[in-house]
Amino acid sequence: MSGDALAALKDSLSVIQSVSPPFLPPNADVMTVIIDYLPGGPGIPPHRHPSGPAFGYVLEGEMLFELEGEAPRVITASEAFWEPGGDVIHYSDANNRSDIRLRFLVTMMCVPGQPMLVLVDDDELEQRRDRRVTHTS
Repeated sequence: MSGDALAALKDSLSVIQSVSPPFLPPNADVMTVIIDYLPGGPGIPPHRHPSGPAFGYVLEGEMLFELEGEAPRVITASEAFWEPGGDVIHYSDANNRSDIRLRFLVTMMCVPGQPMLVLVDDDELEQRRDRRVTHTS
């Protein structure tokens, strides 16, 4: 590749996220999905991604995003997010707006034969309530 082509490529790229995930499962399948919530949509109930991390990007709207151990935050269109997977609870991926839809893309690492998403029951939420950050500092 010529120097001009490399310079053009560099000018064309925008890094939106760079992370080091805690683990990538061996022989992982990679799944990319687009999720579309209506205005005010509550999202998926508290859950986890036991077989690997998930990386996302908001295409339209605003997401109320909350992971175990982190304060809730709003992620807007053109912003990226990620979650480490494993034992970490994902409390919210709700549509933060009641007037527009939320569309986001998620790429997940999945172990073949294992679920890519597992809901967390009320008993476990209660047992782990001390790990939930309900305010920003």
